[in-house]
Amino acid sequence: MATPLPDAPLSPFKTIAVVGLGTMGTGITEVLARAGREVVGIDVSEAATAHAVAALETATAHAVERGRLTAQERTDALARVRTSTDLGAAADADLVIEVAPESYEIKHQIFRALDDIVRPDTILATGTNALSVTRLAADSARPERVLGLHFFNPAPAMKLVEVVSSVLTAPTAVAAVTDLAIELGKEPVAVGDRPGFVADGLLFGYLNQAAAMYEAKYASREDIDAAMRLGCGLPMGPLALLDLIGIDTARTVLEAMYSESHDRLHAPAPILKQLSEAGLTGRKTGRGFYSYETPGSATVVRDALSPVEGARLTPGRTVRSVGVAGSGTMASGIAEVFAKAGYDVVLAARSEEKAQVAKSRIGKSLSRSVDKGRMTAEAAAQTLERITPAGSYDSFADVDLAVEAVAEDLEIKQQLFATLDKVCKPGAVLATTTSSLPVVACARATSRPQDVIGMHFFNPAPAMKLVEVVRTVLTDVDVQSTVHEVCVKIKKHAVDCGDRAGFIVNALLFPYLNNAIKMVQEHYASLDDIDAAMKLGGGYPMGPFELLDVVGLDVSLAIEKVLHREFRDPGLAPAPLLEHLVAAGCLGRKTGRGFREYARR
Repeated sequence: MATPLPDAPLSPFKTIAVVGLGTMGTGITEVLARAGREVVGIDVSEAATAHAVAALETATAHAVERGRLTAQERTDALARVRTSTDLGAAADADLVIEVAPESYEIKHQIFRALDDIVRPDTILATGTNALSVTRLAADSARPERVLGLHFFNPAPAMKLVEVVSSVLTAPTAVAAVTDLAIELGKEPVAVGDRPGFVADGLLFGYLNQAAAMYEAKYASREDIDAAMRLGCGLPMGPLALLDLIGIDTARTVLEAMYSESHDRLHAPAPILKQLSEAGLTGRKTGRGFYSYETPGSATVVRDALSPVEGARLTPGRTVRSVGVAGSGTMASGIAEVFAKAGYDVVLAARSEEKAQVAKSRIGKSLSRSVDKGRMTAEAAAQTLERITPAGSYDSFADVDLAVEAVAEDLEIKQQLFATLDKVCKPGAVLATTTSSLPVVACARATSRPQDVIGMHFFNPAPAMKLVEVVRTVLTDVDVQSTVHEVCVKIKKHAVDCGDRAGFIVNALLFPYLNNAIKMVQEHYASLDDIDAAMKLGGGYPMGPFELLDVVGLDVSLAIEKVLHREFRDPGLAPAPLLEHLVAAGCLGRKTGRGFREYARR
């Protein structure tokens, strides 16, 4: 019969054993020792224990150099760490944190051995991010004291810790470990037992889709990574992140997730298996999606897949003047971007009044830039002078590039392109800023589909650096070159992709957002915990629910529907909770209520 945990407050975890002294185990050891805990580092390999001690000495020395530790604090922290190759060294531990390789067999062996070594009240925590905590607990003599304690790499720097309880875990054990995480200066998030938990559960599905996108040759590795960094504000692109995590590790996590969810979005992309079996697992081997200077290096070096500078041999068309169609925020922002770069801009709307309002909005934006010291008053005045408002698209007769930024409605856009076809001069490039509609459908509304291309700016256009350049099967090569040359002049980073739903950013972003909604819908975790997990564990500038409310739930639902309709993957079906909120008129910040409520202005 299992020994019940005491009702009295648990041990303050004075002595903690860390089993497995790889990068994560060593990082956790450093965190614990610097926080005043006695730590027993255990690994089967003497080389691993020696490497861990050396790594601790180096890391703490750097901390002293940066003023984060005093020399005495470093000496004291190192003195609190002892290492062993014998699991029996954990006998006096109040808490054992296991961070051995992601293998049920290895972890089961450790937990079964610990049953005969540690005290009955010692809590056993697994650091797994891929395996079932319940399955590990069920094989223990005292499953009520087994839980998950998932740190993120690098453990000393990352604030998030996921505290994972199974149906067998005692609440007192969860409370004690949660308190410890807080004492360590971490931000604990309580989650249930499912592969990937919250942060990795959302992150690895996104990484998998990025790998599949690259494998399909839809976009280059550099363009996929740049799109997600610049379009979403992420610290790293998905393919670079896979190389950092380890492609073999990512594949293991995804296999575990797929075995439980049977969601095709979690089925590892074949390229992950191919790279893993070839030993090309990322930075640690010196080659993965990218090539690195040496194994373990973060420095990317050129290889056969690296783009050649100035390789775009086809010259673009000359662009001196630009027409921007629309009067909303996006149209105003795009007109401002072109005018700042020195282009003469015609800003046309359905009426002269709407065009004047749009120009006035640009004037206010330029004034804010002057106030912030980003440009001079003279430069702002010159920029505004370059913009000519117009109440008719006939004013586009002499423009070299026409960019539409009207409502995201295919019929409206097709009508506009039919008009542009009539008024724009031969050879003018016609661009759509659509984020979700087929560019070729706009092109076919004209008699010159070879001149039509997607030029997807991100909101707010003056601030966001990314432009997705979407070439259809009918677009001429020199039109694509033209847009790239223009992007250089307006100081935007252009990425190339084909004409399919979501392009790069939305095709990777919105399934991730949809999966976050499903987690809440299934009562797996709270909005606040999911947002915290993705900001702290994934480096996202906003949590998924913060972002959904900013984007607008109606806009998000429309994009989800487009993705589902095009790819026909059941995993892309919009979460019912999203549909219900939209039906109820809860659209996010713009209505004062979405996933959260907002104060009325």
